[in-house]
Amino acid sequence: MASLVLAAAFFAGIHVFVSGTALRGAIVSRIGENAFRGLFSIASLAAIWWMARAYAAAPTVALWTPPPGASRALALVLVALAFALVVIGLATPSPTVVGGEAQLAKTSDEPARGILRITRHPFLTGVALWAIAHLVANGDAASVVLFGTFLGVAALGPFLIDRKRRAALGAAWDPFARATSVVPFAAIAAGRNRLALREIGAGRLAAAAAAYAILLASHRALFGVSPLP
Repeated sequence: MASLVLAAAFFAGIHVFVSGTALRGAIVSRIGENAFRGLFSIASLAAIWWMARAYAAAPTVALWTPPPGASRALALVLVALAFALVVIGLATPSPTVVGGEAQLAKTSDEPARGILRITRHPFLTGVALWAIAHLVANGDAASVVLFGTFLGVAALGPFLIDRKRRAALGAAWDPFARATSVVPFAAIAAGRNRLALREIGAGRLAAAAAAYAILLASHRALFGVSPLP
C-alpha cells in the first residue's frame, strides 16, 4: 500500500504543483516548451504505470461493501458518459488544451461550440466520472487511493488550467470563459450558451461508443474482472 500512496502522491504532485503553477513557467524558460511537454508526458505515464503496478499488488482492505446490482449499473452508466466526454473532448479543438489558444480567434461569433457548450473541460470531466464510477463499484482502501487521486486531480485541474489560460491570454480568454462552464450544462442553464448536439458530430459519438464497447469486451482480460452482470 505504501508504494501505491507514493505513486499517487507523485502523480498528483506533478499535476498540481508543477503543471498548474509558476514552476512550470520557470522550467519552460530553461528547457523550452516542447522539452517540458515531453518530459511531463513521460513522468505522467511513468506515474500511471507505477500506480497500476502498486494497485495490483496492494492488499485488499475492505472499507465498505457496495450494493452489487445498483453499484454496477450506476458504474456502467457513469463510465459510458465518461467515455463520451473523454473521446469527444479529445476530438474537439479547444483553447483549454496546450497549443489550442488559436481557437479563440476562430470562434469570435460563438466562443464555444460542440461539447464545449456543455463543459469547457470535457476530458477532465470524463476522467472525474470514470473515477467516481470505480469508487462506487469498489469499497477497498487501494481503490480509494487510486481512483480518489484521479478524481482529485480531475476536479482541481479545470481551475488550474483556467487560471493559467487567463494569465497567459488576458482579455482574449474572457468571452470563452463567459460562454462556458466547468460544471456540465451550467452555462446553458444560466443562459450564456445553448445546447447544439449536432455540432458534436455523429463520428465523434460513434468513436466514443466503439471505445466503450471495446472496454466492456476486454475489461476482464485486461483487469481480471468483468463490469457486466
